[in-house]
Amino acid sequence: MKIALITGVSKGLGESIAKLFLESGIHVLGISRNSNNRLVKIAQKNNVNYQHYPCDLGNISEIEKMVEKIQEDVRHYSPTLLYLINNAAVVEPIKQVTQIDNKELADHFQLNTIAPIILMNKMLQFSSESNNAFIGVNITSGAAERPIYGWSAYCSSKASINMYTKTAALEQLVLKTGHKIIAFNPGIMDTSMQQTIRSSSKESFIEIDKFKEYKEKKQLRDTDTVGGILIDILNDEASIENGKIYDVNEYF
Repeated sequence: MKIALITGVSKGLGESIAKLFLESGIHVLGISRNSNNRLVKIAQKNNVNYQHYPCDLGNISEIEKMVEKIQEDVRHYSPTLLYLINNAAVVEPIKQVTQIDNKELADHFQLNTIAPIILMNKMLQFSSESNNAFIGVNITSGAAERPIYGWSAYCSSKASINMYTKTAALEQLVLKTGHKIIAFNPGIMDTSMQQTIRSSSKESFIEIDKFKEYKEKKQLRDTDTVGGILIDILNDEASIENGKIYDVNEYF
């Protein structure tokens, strides 16, 4: 039996990945502030389970309580393989570095970097103790590899996730746990994050015209299509390269 734990399932890529897992017969545990009734219906249609865990990933104490509950629930399934997809993230603040508020910065790194690392650490440990296979995925961005004016927080948090991915994967290889951890860059998609980006000011984000053009010229990919590529990668378990930063553009 396989189970997938996914953050940010209320919409966008997280919802698409959850839907595709459910349709392939895999039970899904979804983490998000808001529930998603569409996933409940998809689970019922495919005779699998969908369980939602409401959580503010910006709050460490909430994460710790939620992880305890998730681990307790996962034990009842006795899975042979557990997936963790760290998808939830924000792009804000989109501002010049001298204009970023300290709390904005702290909140950004809590959600984009600290929360996914905590979840990965905890579920890795749980999988080792439970003797189930584990595959972890951190959703990253091309912004991790290049500086973007106004995106100092986002570029930095995603770069941190990339290095964490490589380091955690290295440890699994040395320890010979058999667990695999990768990152996946989904590219530009038609999501609410893109709406946020397009609503920025030119002063804060000098590439705004380019991103508006992506929408106007219909260059933003559908989240179901992108999610399907990730599912294909995960389905070929033997070929997954531990620590690799996968890029969706390699598959088009």
